[in-house]
Amino acid sequence: MTIDNEDRDNLIRYRLDEASESIEDVRLLIEHERLRSAVNRIYYGMFYSLLALGLANNFETSKHSQLIGWFNKEFIHSGLIDPNFGKIINKAYNRRTKGDYDIFIDFDKEVIAEMFVEMQDFIKKIKEFINID
Repeated sequence: MTIDNEDRDNLIRYRLDEASESIEDVRLLIEHERLRSAVNRIYYGMFYSLLALGLANNFETSKHSQLIGWFNKEFIHSGLIDPNFGKIINKAYNRRTKGDYDIFIDFDKEVIAEMFVEMQDFIKKIKEFINID
């Protein structure tokens, strides 16, 4: 499927809006001690921003591991983005997977608070790279 530039820009903005909304969702989830759900939304906020980055670079996929692999190859290994951001998305992906699929998983509020800060930094960094009006 080919997307014209206007549609692509609109979809990029939509994905970035989803990422921003996720920040607010996480804030509420942490406030209400919904930590497993907070981990899920932390990861998905970053995932939405990566979808936008992919679109901005003509890379499209709905597969999480494929998108993260592309990001690591094109932006982390190439030195365009600090390697810490690769670690942040990988850690969030692994924790989201455990929270969604393992049983009897509890997350520490301090860990979630740290992840929340990392999420916000991650989304901010991705927005800087996209640089869309």
